[in-house]
Amino acid sequence: MAADLFGKKEPLAPLAERLRPHVLDDVVGQAHLIGPGKPLRLAFEAKKLHSMILWGPPGVGKTTLARLMAQAFDAEFISISAVFSGVKDIRESVQRADLELQQSGRHTILFVDEVHRFNKAQQDAFLPYVERGLITFIGATTENPSFEVNSALLSRAAVYVLQPLAESELAELFQRAVDKSLNNLVFSDEARQRLIGYADGDARRLLNLLEQLGTAAKETGQKEIDEAFVQQTLTQSLRRFDKGGDAFYDQISALHKAVRGSAPDAALYWLTRMLDGGADPLYMGRRMIRMATEDIGLADPRALRMALDACETYERLGSPEGELALAEAILYLAVAPKSNAAYMAYNSARELVRNDPSRHVPEHLRNAPTKLMKELGYGREYRYAHNEPDAYAAGENYFPDDMAQPKFYEPAPRGLEAKIKERLDHLRELDRQACGKEHKARKR
Repeated sequence: MAADLFGKKEPLAPLAERLRPHVLDDVVGQAHLIGPGKPLRLAFEAKKLHSMILWGPPGVGKTTLARLMAQAFDAEFISISAVFSGVKDIRESVQRADLELQQSGRHTILFVDEVHRFNKAQQDAFLPYVERGLITFIGATTENPSFEVNSALLSRAAVYVLQPLAESELAELFQRAVDKSLNNLVFSDEARQRLIGYADGDARRLLNLLEQLGTAAKETGQKEIDEAFVQQTLTQSLRRFDKGGDAFYDQISALHKAVRGSAPDAALYWLTRMLDGGADPLYMGRRMIRMATEDIGLADPRALRMALDACETYERLGSPEGELALAEAILYLAVAPKSNAAYMAYNSARELVRNDPSRHVPEHLRNAPTKLMKELGYGREYRYAHNEPDAYAAGENYFPDDMAQPKFYEPAPRGLEAKIKERLDHLRELDRQACGKEHKARKR
């Protein structure tokens, strides 16, 4: 606790707040934006303030950069969060900005955290004041602004993409925190690496973890922090969601293999375990999309749509209601018939194309939109499948002329692919018959 002038004790600010940079050169990361000659660095140096959207994951410096801009440009800084604010708060902020301009002549930066959570009407409320120049709007978002910020506001703001901090940048921040606030602690290399990995590019998360460890070390009189102490202190978090270590990837592997093995109860267990531990639900949704394409494929094409729908539902509902859609999807994927035929076919085709020379498109398959192309024979012998029996041009070749026809796709005898296999077997038999007739005609 810290005391003010009257002796009243004030709560000590969190470590992340105490270590917030006060000058641009102290910011760790985002060199592509604030390095020499980069866009935001140039804006700082030229004293040219403009409205912008800062898009990036949590803990990468969006709020810090906005605050530094206000300091650099001697502007009033008003911060609101779209999670807790509405149009009334926007109006009050604008009134404050107007009053500040009238009384002191200072311009105002209005920083809106989580701007994607404002609806269209709320976002539109900023427009007149941005256009008048009364405020400089800076929005921070973890979501793609193309989808979450309305076009009118987006057209008036530059979009800057912030990246997760690299391990080397987190290590720099780690050392800074130890030197300035935890200088009585010595961390082993394993403990340091564990914490940096667990932070997963999030500076605020790293500093919060260090603060927890510092508190625990003070209570226990610990001076040297090893990996065992980290695990012991952060048992619940590390057990549940070790995003930077083997446990996280082991759980993903277990989930994927449970789905592939058609074990719905096990799949639901691992999904729930990871969600309970703090895994990003949309990350889990993306993994399910991969499972649908890699392990189910055309044996049940509905599986891919189920996975996509689950992600979209979560985006609409959020947590915890949206997680039920993910649970339904994982159960569907687990019980669906399995086939990796499309996955294997694609890999085979990619391997062939990578190692094969670039071959010409056969003339009969070429487009012929001009008279010259038609005179050159483009498309001349093409057989229009819909004019053929069963809408199939038996014996037709769709590969380059000088290329042996490979067989990439072999459907599995399960689910819809069993029907696909029957259809392909029938078509291949028609091809063999057509080739046989052509061969006999040539012999005559």
